[in-house]
Amino acid sequence: MTSIGTGYDLSNSVFSPDGRNFQVEYASKAVEADGTAIGIKCKDGIVLAVEKIVSSKLLVPGANKKIQTIDKHIGVAYSGLTPDGRHLVSQGRSEAYTWRGTYKVPISVTSLTDRLAGYVQAYTLYNSVRPFGISAIVGGVDHSGPHLYTIEPSGAYWGYLGAATGKGRQAAKSELEKLDLPNISAKDAVKAAAKIIYATHDDSKDKDFELEISWVSTSETKGVHEFVPKELLEEAERLAKEEDEDEEMEED
Repeated sequence: MTSIGTGYDLSNSVFSPDGRNFQVEYASKAVEADGTAIGIKCKDGIVLAVEKIVSSKLLVPGANKKIQTIDKHIGVAYSGLTPDGRHLVSQGRSEAYTWRGTYKVPISVTSLTDRLAGYVQAYTLYNSVRPFGISAIVGGVDHSGPHLYTIEPSGAYWGYLGAATGKGRQAAKSELEKLDLPNISAKDAVKAAAKIIYATHDDSKDKDFELEISWVSTSETKGVHEFVPKELLEEAERLAKEEDEDEEMEED
């Protein structure tokens, strides 16, 4: 049974006869059109990386970051519509603040992800709103260790050792499967993340991009989510570019 073109994609709150919500599927297309975002769970933390597409040379470098901090021990990276990502981050910060005020302890990564996923899912239920046009990778370290989750536009969320979203997600997942997760160190995970982003970027089709990498690690950052140091980022990019160039020479 097919329901394409029958009007079931006009409302966010109506299922098609074959059980599909087309508005959620369309939201997923917005994710697939954006740059790749990945998350890696390592021995004592999480590494997040994003291929932020630069749409114009006139843009200020470093603006409109797609990796942000929700609470001091939790970060999020996303692919899709940037304003939607900012709104979800704002909601996450509100949830984390409320949790601290109520229970006097930082919110766990699992609890935050569950609350955010419920918030995203609510935007698939009513005709007056539209689904979030992002897939978010939430990662952090709490009292029970490092955790990595992905929240889809439908509101579904899953725990991962390595996660990827965006236009290069399939190639990125293949590369992530080659890593020794979650036994890799945080520094090695940063270098691996850079290599994966560069490997999945298509120079012939895609525009220039900025590489964003952040981490939260008990050994490297004392459990605080922050962007990796400039020196480590530059080293990771250099190694990634060298490997990418070597692969291109082998193909030629």
